[in-house]
Amino acid sequence: MLPLFIVDDLPTSVGSHYTLAGDDGHHGARVLRIQAGEQLLLTDGQGSWSRTQVLEVGKKTLELSVVETGFEEALSTTITVVQALPKSDRAKEAIELMTQAGADQIVLWNAERSIGKAEKGVDKLRVVAHEASKQSRRFRIPRIDGVSSTAEVVALVKAADLAIVLHEESTVKLSTLFPTQHNISSAVIVVGPEGGLTDTEIALFTQAGAHICLLGRPILRSAHAGIAAISALNTGLKIW
Repeated sequence: MLPLFIVDDLPTSVGSHYTLAGDDGHHGARVLRIQAGEQLLLTDGQGSWSRTQVLEVGKKTLELSVVETGFEEALSTTITVVQALPKSDRAKEAIELMTQAGADQIVLWNAERSIGKAEKGVDKLRVVAHEASKQSRRFRIPRIDGVSSTAEVVALVKAADLAIVLHEESTVKLSTLFPTQHNISSAVIVVGPEGGLTDTEIALFTQAGAHICLLGRPILRSAHAGIAAISALNTGLKIW
């Protein structure tokens, strides 16, 4: 599997030369120990990509030549995960896991029982999504939005073709929500805080058209529930 680097100035002409410098150049040359003649991928994080061959390795740079370019279309279903704010370290873990699972958008939510604060840390979480996208070979970096109010999350739920709210006291199984034939272009998953959703929040989401459902018998941490729900959704909608 070819290593992937995300760059702002993606070269898109076959035969053109490009210098991978900065932290990425150092990582490729000194950490990954990429050699001349090897190939690697570049992307702009918005779907466009270029396959390149290494011409020369410097101390902290890689000189590349573009051998192929392309564009990855977005999937037919957009998955948005609303994540109630966990503690800072758990927030990073949640972003990393959901990025690897294929979330298109992650919305940080200030739920009534949220214990985390991310107003000053959203940019750091975007870096986490950036790095996780490289690791999982994603040509599209998920959008990280924060911090949303309950009213804003309710609006997201209303606009979605399918909205799922995870709640440990529900008796509705997640697997029962997927029709045999579907036309779902947008799906929203709401993950509550460690302390659980309040009755008011559940009522608001239900009125907005969300399905309140149980993810499974074992109760996952808030930071881990997102990746499990995305996996179930991808399977249920036959995206995977």
